[in-house]
Amino acid sequence: MRPRPYPCGQRARPPRRTWQHGGVTAATHPTAFPQVPESPDDVLTGLDPEQREVATALHGPVCVLAGAGTGKTRAITHRIAYGVRAGILQPTSVLAVTFTNRAAGEMRGRLRQLGATGVQARTFHSAALRQLQYFWPKAVGGELPRLVERKVQLVAEAAARCRIRLDRGELRDVTGEIEWSKVTQTVPADYLAAATKADRETPRNPAETAQIYAVYEQLKQDRSVIDFEDVLLLTVGILQDRYDIAEQVRSQYQHFVVDEYQDVSPLQQRLLELWLGDRDTICVVGDASQTIYSFTGATPDHLLDFRTRHPRATVVKLVRDYRSTPQVVHLANGLLAKASGRAADHRLELRSQREPGPEPTYAEYPDEPSEAEGTARRVRKLIDSGVPASEIAVLFRTNGQSELYEQALADAAVPYQLRGAERFFERTEVREAGAAIRSAARFGNNDALLDDAVDVPSQVRAVLSTKGWTDNPPAGSGAVRDRWESLAALVRLAEDFTRAQPAATLADLVTELDERAAAQHAPTVQGVTLASLHAAKGLEWDAVFLVGLTEGMLPITYAKTDAQIEEERRLLYVGVTRAREHLGLSWALARSPGGRASRRASRFLNGLRPGSAAAGTHSAGGTGGIERKPAAPRRHRGPVYCRVCGRTLTGAGEVKLMRCEDCPSDMDEGLYERLRDWRGIQAKSLGQPAYCVFTDKTLIAIAEAVPADVGELARIAGVGVRKVNRFGTDVLAICAGQELGDEGEQASVDD
Repeated sequence: MRPRPYPCGQRARPPRRTWQHGGVTAATHPTAFPQVPESPDDVLTGLDPEQREVATALHGPVCVLAGAGTGKTRAITHRIAYGVRAGILQPTSVLAVTFTNRAAGEMRGRLRQLGATGVQARTFHSAALRQLQYFWPKAVGGELPRLVERKVQLVAEAAARCRIRLDRGELRDVTGEIEWSKVTQTVPADYLAAATKADRETPRNPAETAQIYAVYEQLKQDRSVIDFEDVLLLTVGILQDRYDIAEQVRSQYQHFVVDEYQDVSPLQQRLLELWLGDRDTICVVGDASQTIYSFTGATPDHLLDFRTRHPRATVVKLVRDYRSTPQVVHLANGLLAKASGRAADHRLELRSQREPGPEPTYAEYPDEPSEAEGTARRVRKLIDSGVPASEIAVLFRTNGQSELYEQALADAAVPYQLRGAERFFERTEVREAGAAIRSAARFGNNDALLDDAVDVPSQVRAVLSTKGWTDNPPAGSGAVRDRWESLAALVRLAEDFTRAQPAATLADLVTELDERAAAQHAPTVQGVTLASLHAAKGLEWDAVFLVGLTEGMLPITYAKTDAQIEEERRLLYVGVTRAREHLGLSWALARSPGGRASRRASRFLNGLRPGSAAAGTHSAGGTGGIERKPAAPRRHRGPVYCRVCGRTLTGAGEVKLMRCEDCPSDMDEGLYERLRDWRGIQAKSLGQPAYCVFTDKTLIAIAEAVPADVGELARIAGVGVRKVNRFGTDVLAICAGQELGDEGEQASVDD
């Protein structure tokens, strides 16, 4: 049986020398520290024929059409490395651009491992900002205006000056409209016409948005500040107006590589054209079927028109999928087979290179809380079967869906991490750990802590034991577990590093950590990932759960036009192709327990899920059928109303509090503090994070309701029968003002 491909960034088993004799390796690699190839030809070892064609196409324009999981990053990094190692490309003359700091950091890390140091791998914004900072004094004079990282506050002030009141959602959406306008090079006066032409679903009256946009620009000018979009606009302006500066940039960078080319905006494309000048030394890579950011101004047209602009371009298609099993790939292909539009006309038919795996599962639930709890049970089962938590993801359409899954995973004692949290090397515990390791490397000979440490990993374990690392992780999740996971990731990094370089010292590890921090090349942190489908782009896991797949959520309600509907389909395609082996798809018939079952599964699943129209297209050999989950016993039946103002409650947090978030609280502060103290004792005795006992919001709800009996306590969302049985006696006693004795200060682990 063929070993399964390894996660991205890890090295496969030593390959044979030729592809025809089994020498091809998976698109991705098993150790974090592969040996640097000894020669240029060694850089090509293990590439499949199409990847090899990409890597050796070093002259003229090149267009790589790369499907999900086909090793596109591997192909283009090996292409750069081969060109540099063969002396065809000068490393300092190469600029590789992509769209996220994570992707740029991964690219820098891979290039370093391939021996291609000195190559610039940056985001569009990062590359433009460096040029803007360097050339601003010469082109404009003085210092570059300060960069505003978050424009929301300025947009809010602009709206206030226009006497326009925006709620939080409208403020976010108007800010997005301003960003879209700028990347499509639309000035305030032209916003109305441009939004109408683009079928924009505007959050406010377009005239009001245009007014806010104009005042926002004036505020920036008055305060001598710029935003991220200005970085691109100003760089484009300087390169257009100053031929001498443009030529200086072109003399520096003579070869360009653009990753995720389907996501470029008109403004980014214009900047790229100015960097290139009249040359065609460019390689682009992308997949029109993964265009999911058109709301930000991204368009696949530049990718699809590449051969029109460059008739002599070398075009290579990557369709060998090394990531996903045939079952997952079959579903992905089936999803795109029903697509329409220009991107669909250029879709790639993926071919799995892996051994068969389990069929995707489909589950229908009566309501959203049941769906979240059912998903948490499935996650728990996978972890118990040996799937690492870090190799599992729960993906949803909007960030607002995360709260239910956070609660459900916490109740199941499953550690999780929210995608979009601060960068690994910027975490407080990681910075502290790095400083401690650096100190040990410098003064370790005088540190008794290291007397019994025989190698680098044991030295790191000894040092980090003073920062909270232990052999066994704390139970559950939360801040304590998050800190431990960060430190454990550093321990694993030290172990991988030493296996790759047995003679390495602690000082060598410090150098490696510094280089990784500079490249934002973070090690893996344990914990189930919760993320939106947009945030999951470019990532992959062994197991993926796609949740909330109902009409109105996917496609989202405001997707009206054919083009918008097709982008929603592509978003689901991106979610499906994140899974290597296990894939679960689910939906709920109602939002709240006891609500009317008026929802239906997403139209995108028609003909794919068993029992739906044209279900015969599903792959043979599966067991078929949809697993329909019965509702768990619930406290609330029918609509839930705010106990203060009477409004119908919809959000999970509001339902838990039994009031609107904005309505005044009548919480007993003293009771809340007593409950918090009791919860801390419980959590410590059980070895779990505090929120696995009760979340803060549930404690607030208890302190507001002050239940007098089991029935009243059970009716509070977030309590449930299990927790009533486990903690009810103590909670009711505290609410009654009673003092707990020693026998009431901990719950049985066996409850």
